[in-house]
Amino acid sequence: MEVTRDRAWSTLTRYTTSESLRRHALAVEASVRFYARLHGEDEELWGATALLHDFDYEMHPTLDKHPQDGAPLLREEGYPEELITAVLSHAEHLGLPRDTPLKQTLFACDELSGFVHACGLVRPTGLDGLEPKSVRKKLKQPSFAAGVHRDEVYAGAELLGLPLDEHIANVVAALQPIAAELGLPTG
Repeated sequence: MEVTRDRAWSTLTRYTTSESLRRHALAVEASVRFYARLHGEDEELWGATALLHDFDYEMHPTLDKHPQDGAPLLREEGYPEELITAVLSHAEHLGLPRDTPLKQTLFACDELSGFVHACGLVRPTGLDGLEPKSVRKKLKQPSFAAGVHRDEVYAGAELLGLPLDEHIANVVAALQPIAAELGLPTG
């Protein structure tokens, strides 16, 4: 089966009705695609993987089921094992190796994309002018976007071998073109 964005979006929207979860998938997709382009990787595969990383969360919102109980559904739909193992590896609790650039990038972009999106939601200008320094300051406020695992944000940048500020700047740049789709103010 050919992996396409349209097919991944169709799968995502069949299982995910929550607007906030769909927006999270779009944000992670934009960030992962940014890195795929940067490194000359398969942008369709990487983007589809990012779109689908939480596709089963509404059905399986607990760690004993997500994302491991979603993997058989992806197999039934014919998605390649490379995509499925990357989806599984993004979950810290499974302890799977992140031994490919795709697995590393998905993990690195998941929590940070959500956090940058949250930062944009509380600024009148959205992502326009959002500096890494401001994001780092918000990371130090435990009550802001409390559901974001800060340790995974830091570990993700380290996994990519990037300074945190550079990773933040990349994610901000990746999300800016889809700000309106994410419900963010645009210039």
